[in-house]
Amino acid sequence: MTQRKTEGTTEGNTRMHTPTPPAPDAPRTPAPAGADTGRRVAVIRNENTAAIPVHLLFRDDTGPVPAVPVPAPDSPAARPFVRPPQQAGARSAVAAPARPATPVDPGIVERPGPVVTGGAAVAAGLLALAGCGAVLWWTGALPRALTALLHLPGRPYQGIRLEQWALLTLGVSVAVLAFGGLGRGRVGFAWVLSLFGDYRGSVRRTGLVWISPLLLRRRVDLRLRHWRSEPMEAVDANGTALRVVVLVVWRIRDTARAALAVADHEQYLRQQVEAAMARVLSQLPADAFHEDAPTLRNAEAVGDALTRMLKSETEPVGIELYSAQPTRIEYAPEVAAAMRRRRVAAIDARHRDAVLTSVVDAVDDTVHRLTSRGLVELDAYERKALVKDLTVAFYTGRGAGEGG
Repeated sequence: MTQRKTEGTTEGNTRMHTPTPPAPDAPRTPAPAGADTGRRVAVIRNENTAAIPVHLLFRDDTGPVPAVPVPAPDSPAARPFVRPPQQAGARSAVAAPARPATPVDPGIVERPGPVVTGGAAVAAGLLALAGCGAVLWWTGALPRALTALLHLPGRPYQGIRLEQWALLTLGVSVAVLAFGGLGRGRVGFAWVLSLFGDYRGSVRRTGLVWISPLLLRRRVDLRLRHWRSEPMEAVDANGTALRVVVLVVWRIRDTARAALAVADHEQYLRQQVEAAMARVLSQLPADAFHEDAPTLRNAEAVGDALTRMLKSETEPVGIELYSAQPTRIEYAPEVAAAMRRRRVAAIDARHRDAVLTSVVDAVDDTVHRLTSRGLVELDAYERKALVKDLTVAFYTGRGAGEGG
C-alpha cells in the first residue's frame, strides 16, 4: 500500500508539473517580469528563420561566436527548398519552334565544272596561229615584210584553194576559243557555269584557267562575310516596341544553290534575319522588373536561338551561317522614357527589400544571442520593444552608410 501510494503521488506530481499547451483561441497573458519562458518567441507570426550565420554590422562581443543551432530533421527549416514546377504556359527559355525546312530542288547541288589549265589553252592557241601562218606562207599570201622578218624564203602567190580555206578557218576558230576562254581565278571567288539555262558545274580553281566561252559565267563570293543590320523594329512578349541591331557572320557553302535556287541570296538572308528576330524576341519580355525570370537581356541565349533558327532557314539555299548575335536591344524612342522610369523603380524596390531582409535577419540574430547567453531576460512586451529599437537603429545605420 505504501509503495502504491508513493507511486501514485509521484505520478500525480509529474502530471501537476507537466505544462499544458494553451488553447489556440485562449488569450495570451504576458509573463511577469523576470520570468524565464524557456522558449523563443517569433517576432513575426508564421516566421521561419533559416539556420544560416548572418554577418552583423553592429557586433560588440569579441569572444568566440557560438555555434548556430541545427534544426531537427523533421522541422520545416531543415527541409530543402524545391522550386515549384512551371505551369504549362510559362516561358522558361528562348526556344526555336520546329517547322519544315525550306523546299529546294534536289537536283541543284554543286559539282565540279569543266575547266582546263590556262597554260594548255595558251599553247593550243599559239599552235593554231602558227598553223594558220604556215598555210599563208605556203600559199604565198604572207606579206614579204613578215617573211623577211621571220627569215623565211619567199613563195609566189598561187591563190588559196578550198581545203586551205578550211584549214585557216579551223586554225582561227581554235585560236579564238583558246584565247577567248582564258580567265583568272581569284582566291575567295568561284564561277557558276550554265549553258542555255542548264547548270554545268562550279569552278573554284585559282590562277589562269580556261573555261569554254560558250558557258555563261556567274561569279560568286566565297569569302567569310559579316553583315551588321540597321536598327530593326520588333516587339517582346509583352508587346513593347523594341529596336534591335544584329550582326550576322556567314559565307556561301553551295555555290549552285546560292546562285540558282534563290533569286538573290543576300536579300534572302536579310529578310530571314528580320523574320527570325521577330520570332525569337516575341517569346520573352525585354525586362522582368519584379520577378526573377529569363529576359532578352541574356544576349547569349538570344543569339544561340537566333543562330539555330537562321541555320535551318539558310542551309537549303547554300548559305553557311556561323553566328547571328544581337549587338543592341533597346526600347523604341516612344516608350524608352517610360520603361526607364519603371526599371529605376524596380531596382529601387529590390534594393529596399534586400536592405530590409538583412536588417530583419540581423535583429533576429542579435535578440537570439542576447537571450540564449542569458545576458537579458525579456518578456513579450520587452522583446517587442527591443526588436523595434534594433530595427530602427539598424535600418537607419544601413541607409546612412549606403547613402553616404
